[in-house]
Amino acid sequence: MPVATLTTKGRITMPKVVRNALCLRSGDRVAFVMHGHSEALLKPITKSVDEVFGRLHDPAQPSKTVTEMKAAVATRFWRRH
Repeated sequence: MPVATLTTKGRITMPKVVRNALCLRSGDRVAFVMHGHSEALLKPITKSVDEVFGRLHDPAQPSKTVTEMKAAVATRFWRRH
């Protein structure tokens, strides 16, 4: 079982095996879901198309609707898992 140590500033370094399994990279965000007072679940926060809209603009590529982009992002995400 991967283990991390909490620093005096409240920081942890997530073990590489966990980062790889969750497809996390530097700058990604995670949420902690509390289960009672003694257990927490770590969940990656995936970005929506609205957050990254326009970052990879290519004038030669035809425009896509938000629905088409969300579907493409979801497909890509599930292929990685």
